[in-house]
This record gives sequence, structure tokens and C-alpha cells, in this order.
Amino acid sequence: MFTGIVEEVGAVEALEPRLRVRCRTVLEDAKLGASIAVNGVCLTVAEFAPGWFAADVAPETLERSNLGDLRPGAPVNLERPLTPSGRLAGHIVQGHVDAAGELLALDPLGDGNWWLTVQAPPELDPYLVVKGSVALDGISLTIAALEGTALSVAVIPHTFANTALRARRPGDRLNIECDILAKYVAKMLGNLEPSSSFPSVDDLREMGY
Repeated sequence: MFTGIVEEVGAVEALEPRLRVRCRTVLEDAKLGASIAVNGVCLTVAEFAPGWFAADVAPETLERSNLGDLRPGAPVNLERPLTPSGRLAGHIVQGHVDAAGELLALDPLGDGNWWLTVQAPPELDPYLVVKGSVALDGISLTIAALEGTALSVAVIPHTFANTALRARRPGDRLNIECDILAKYVAKMLGNLEPSSSFPSVDDLREMGY
């Protein structure tokens, strides 16, 4: 489990035969089999040495996320899993990306703040609410506005300066992970059978509501 608080911005070194990333901070307690989130995607360390680690990336991950768009030199957000004694400074992030959305705009608001707008796929609509949590490229953010499935977030100066967002441009794809709590609630509500003690929507329409 992650928190969406980026620890370090690494750089892609190679894509084949494994994704290889140059970094330092996230290797401080590295071991084979450890998890590291790369742009919000939970990957398993398959190789590492001072200054880099490498991980296998499954075809499904390449298709669902923006890892397949990466090129050597590309900056990537990195985070190690939360430890039991750590603080949940962001929100619960699993590292299981739901889809990639298109960056529509990244507009300056002044004083180092930015307004980021991403077009999310329609299937994510049930899990997106204003003031709800969302992870974009592994960054824990709060949805500030919604127009259909176009979500906007405010990016503070610290986040902009210390993540790979500063290298993103309109048209880029950002990884989206919706709040896991929203997904569970939607699943449970979808499985509920209508209660006979309450009128249905059709009943209300027939009564003139």
C-alpha cells in the first residue's frame, strides 16, 4: 500500500528487457522482490545496484497505464510502500492503476500554483466526486472540479517542483487510480436488491414526482 506522496523523481534508463530506472532515495532499503510505485504503478524490484533498479512490466500494465509511453530519460514519480509505523499522509493508494487519462491543461494560477485538468475514461465516472481523492501518476490529489469525466485538481508549488508533473504537457497520458473506498461502495450498492418497503424510481414517476 502507498500514500501518493512522491519520494523521488527518477529517470528511465532503459525499457528492454526490463524497465530500468535511475534513482537513489527509494533504494535506501531495497531488496529483491520489494515493491516500488513508478508513476503510481506498483512494480516488483527484479534487479538493483547502486543508482538504479529494474522491474518487469506485464503487457496488461503497459496497456492500462502510461508506462508503455515512456522513453529513455523520461522522469517518473517513485514511492516505496507505506511501513506499519508510517503516517498516511496522502490517501490509500494501491498502485493498481484503473486507466490512463489525457492531460487537457496545466495552467498557472500564480504564486507557483497550477490547475491541472485530465480527461478520465467514462467508466471511472462512478468513482469521481468533488473533494474526493484521486491518484494521478501516483500523486495523491483532491478533485477540485468535475465537468463530466474531466477532473481538475489544484497543484501546490511543492508538488509541482518535486514530481514529474512539471515535465507533462497537454496530450500526455496520466495514470489514474480512483479511491479504493469509492470502488467498494459502488460495488456494494450495485449488488443491493431494491427493498419492497421503498418506492422505486418508476413508482415515484407514476406518483407524479
